[in-house]
This record gives sequence, structure tokens and C-alpha cells, in this order.
Amino acid sequence: MEKDLEQRTKKFSLAVIKFTAGLPRTREADILSRQLLRSATSVGANYREANRGVSRADFANKIGTVQKEASETLYWIELLLESGIAAPDPTKQLHKESFELLSIFTAIGKKLKN
Repeated sequence: MEKDLEQRTKKFSLAVIKFTAGLPRTREADILSRQLLRSATSVGANYREANRGVSRADFANKIGTVQKEASETLYWIELLLESGIAAPDPTKQLHKESFELLSIFTAIGKKLKN
């Protein structure tokens, strides 16, 4: 499953890269897209790093970082959608995937605490 999730987060990062490239070139859009790019690409990078952790505690710590980045990503997508800066259709698709990834990583984090 971890390789599937690594691929899924990479695919999500690539989708965000394409999405942000199509946003208008305004100050607001530039700031929000930069924030979105940072957090969205961090999800996959940190998950990949978590899978190479040296211990269960290291993995759990890194999954916590993944959860934070996934939550932040969802926030930036919501701002782009609700502000009207981004078109609803592609933004809603990203929102759906972002929400699903956050749910997955939240479930992994909770399982690790038990």
C-alpha cells in the first residue's frame, strides 16, 4: 500500500503543479498558489521520507508532519475556491483528492497512537 500511496501523493503534487500554472497572474493568486505548491508537494515528499524512517516513532513523527501539510493544502485550496480566484471545476477535484489524502493520513496517525 505504501508504494500506491507514494504514487498517489506524487500524482496529486503533479496535478497541483499543473493547476497553479493555470491560475491568473495576480498578487493574490501568486501568493496563494505559492503556498499551495509548497504544502501540496510536501505531502508526498514527507510521506516518502516517513516510509524510510528508522523507527516506528520516527515514522509516527513524520506522518504527523504529513497530516499538517495535507491540512494546510486543503486550506489553500479552499481559499482559492471560495475567493473565486480559481475556477470551481478543477479546484473541486483537487479539493476532493486533498480531503481524501488528509483522511488517509489522519487514519494512519490515529492507528499509530493506539
